[in-house]
Amino acid sequence: MSTATVAKGGRRAVAPAAQRAAGRPSWWPDLLAAATVFSLLAVVALWVRNRGLQDLFAGAPSALSSTGRLTGLVAADLLLVQVFLMARVPWIERTYGQDRLARWHRLTGFTSFNLMLAHVGLITLGYATTARTGLLREAWDLVADYPGVLLATAGTALLVMVVVTSLRAARRRLRYESWHLLHLYAYLGAGLALPHQLWTGTDFVGSPAATVYWWTAYTVAAGSVLVFRLGVPLGRSLWHDLRVAAVVPEAPGVVSVYLRGRRLHRLPVRAGQFFQWRFLDGPGWTRAHPYSLSAAPRPDVLRVTVKALGDDSWRVTRLRPGTRVLVEGPYGTLTGGVRQARKVTMIASGVGVTPLRALLEELPYAPGHAVLVQRARTEADLLFRGELAELAKARGVRLQHLVGPRAAPGSWLPAGYGDDAAALRRLVPDIARHDVYVCGPADWMAAVVRAARRGVPEERLHLEHFSW
Repeated sequence: MSTATVAKGGRRAVAPAAQRAAGRPSWWPDLLAAATVFSLLAVVALWVRNRGLQDLFAGAPSALSSTGRLTGLVAADLLLVQVFLMARVPWIERTYGQDRLARWHRLTGFTSFNLMLAHVGLITLGYATTARTGLLREAWDLVADYPGVLLATAGTALLVMVVVTSLRAARRRLRYESWHLLHLYAYLGAGLALPHQLWTGTDFVGSPAATVYWWTAYTVAAGSVLVFRLGVPLGRSLWHDLRVAAVVPEAPGVVSVYLRGRRLHRLPVRAGQFFQWRFLDGPGWTRAHPYSLSAAPRPDVLRVTVKALGDDSWRVTRLRPGTRVLVEGPYGTLTGGVRQARKVTMIASGVGVTPLRALLEELPYAPGHAVLVQRARTEADLLFRGELAELAKARGVRLQHLVGPRAAPGSWLPAGYGDDAAALRRLVPDIARHDVYVCGPADWMAAVVRAARRGVPEERLHLEHFSW
């Protein structure tokens, strides 16, 4: 089964990326940041309205409790922002891209967590000072006697587990499947915190404005998750009825999966994007994995190419035709929508060539205006050699194969090519006038970007890390 269908080439004017992204105005990307700032100001305003400032100057016990209230309010607000950021709301994902959203998710998550710990400590200390009791005794009284605090304690423990396993050192030791399962407990942790806020938090129920604000914030966050993480993916999967059509070996440990379904021309996907895939083939189907399309989407077939790397990806090599597939997405901004120049250079390592091969098929460009630099450890690891040769012949793509072990740590080249940046300029002399798309392992992409920045403007460097 072949998908090397060749699109017509040619010249066209390329608009700036900000305007190309669905025609959005230039101020659109600032909207989410403005909404976040507004929500934080609203929370502080509600705290001030509930005598937060006066309590700061009413003695040490009141000051501790008031500061504890403020840190708890801001922590709750940022936790909801964090949930909303990763609810995969389509217009947000398309505007900012997953890499940026993942960074914001991580920043708001750790900030919220630290403020939550400060809230627990300050409230306990403030109450203990007022009651003239010890900290441990006061902590026990809060858990045992205050409505909802026991549930909040359980939620805090879950959030601690999520944060600890999100640290880089911990993530390196965990299998992806284990980390993903543990990370889902963040939703439960956030949910368990709600009862104590509504039952004992005067800043939540002390005024109609506060009640409306917090119920609206929780409804928007929870509703976004239910709609865009569950409802839309399930509805889309049922509507298109995607099923495995064939599994074709491409290289040692690498297979392409061809998928057919209904009304695929209605699927809003572009070359360079990826889905979160769940193959309903038995145990493990609940865990989703991000795989890019390795061919431009067609009305009758989609294709992904997967390398068995030791996690659930090995199951993909054993899929049977007819297996039902659930999808979330499409996601990603590594598309023609970010392109600014007429010429393009694609730089790929290993299975990272998959989205770039799809882009080379879909993008418009004149003969000689597209370059693919393909990096692999051995000749056998060079994927799609036949298909890429067809594209080179039909579309005038210039192919550069770089084969061999990496020259040194921190380099993206095999031995014998010299300086990283100088070698890139020798391979593509006019690269400063190109858009550069990069895909491969994270450290390898970082090395490519360092080399490309010595000549290529930042806005013409395009890559994603699949940071979900």
